[in-house]
Amino acid sequence: MKNLLLLCVLLLVSCKSDKDQYWSAVFNNSSQQFQNILEEKDKYELQILFTKIDSNRQGLFQNTKGFNVNSDHYFYPASAVKMPVAFLALEKINELQESGIAINKFTTLRIDSNRTAQSPVISDSTSINQNAFIAHYINKLFAVSDNDAYNRLFEFLGRDYINEKLKQKKSFTNSRIVTRVGVSGFDYKENGYTNSFSFIEGDSIIYRQEEQISNQEFLLPLENCIKGKGYYDDSADSVIMKPFDMSKKNFINLSDMQTSMIRLFYPKLFDEEERFKLSNEDLKFLKTAMSKLPKEYDYPTYDSLEYYDSYVKFFMFGDSKDPIPEHIKIYNKVGYAYGTLTDCAYIVDKQNGLEFFLAATLLVNENQIFNDGAYEYDSIGIPFLAELGRLIYQYELENK
Repeated sequence: MKNLLLLCVLLLVSCKSDKDQYWSAVFNNSSQQFQNILEEKDKYELQILFTKIDSNRQGLFQNTKGFNVNSDHYFYPASAVKMPVAFLALEKINELQESGIAINKFTTLRIDSNRTAQSPVISDSTSINQNAFIAHYINKLFAVSDNDAYNRLFEFLGRDYINEKLKQKKSFTNSRIVTRVGVSGFDYKENGYTNSFSFIEGDSIIYRQEEQISNQEFLLPLENCIKGKGYYDDSADSVIMKPFDMSKKNFINLSDMQTSMIRLFYPKLFDEEERFKLSNEDLKFLKTAMSKLPKEYDYPTYDSLEYYDSYVKFFMFGDSKDPIPEHIKIYNKVGYAYGTLTDCAYIVDKQNGLEFFLAATLLVNENQIFNDGAYEYDSIGIPFLAELGRLIYQYELENK
């Protein structure tokens, strides 16, 4: 029995040592600014999660290494929550199809305004046919992280549907998606009300979804939800010198974020009920949307000077406006708001036969005042994430 206990202890020590050695090797040639952030990782609320899909005689498995990862530690994910919402929007359409409702992701839709803060949608001048439809919203969501596109998908799904799916079916832990983003007039309660939707074919409504109302709180036992020493209050047009309460804002921890992406590319690693219910055509569509660069879109069209290749791709290339090499594909979703930068990506180099999943988040808010727009995104945050991507890419390439 003693020998068995000793063996277990040695195995645990060995596993920890392997991970520590991995990060030490990856960070070995990093810049001084990068090292400074590592040394103050708790100040910057830095978390990094790396996963490769390896194989043995039993089949494929996830080889994951985390750095300072804590799923109970709150950080504001911003637009990173848009990724699983896009997946769930297609899943809901497939469920409606199974119930006999003849709609798809290209079906024209109209959105009503039921409450004061809500806004309607009659058409979309940026789409190929001037109509709004789910697929177009998903494209805009990934192309430039369009807030309105996410908000419309959030309204289509509703708060209860999103969170029940994440918790019960997808086995997500300590994650919640409960609000719209980047739009005023919605407090926590108002975000529980959704617009009504009509799906149109010709002149006929083929499916009508009435207003959805959520009375659930979806509160989580998270640490560090009260942040900083002050915040800018838009309504008062002044800085309030007391900590900023984020306890009712969106949250998706780094593990759930990365796992949602792995489910898309390696669904067979998960039990069937944990997978997103998507067709092969859905998977192809999503993968294209996630990797496509803004300049590659015809609808909408994006100015390549403003929306350069790395506009929403922080790892490896975020600190440069140069074109991303064609042999490297980055399937990802970023988030940045309130001083927190997050990227979750699947990076593939077909030329060198290299692929890995990488997710990271850090807070760059030196004055500790939230919502004032004074953050160190360009000077500290994005350069760190870009260098992190390059360090891991180079290490994996050399040790393939």
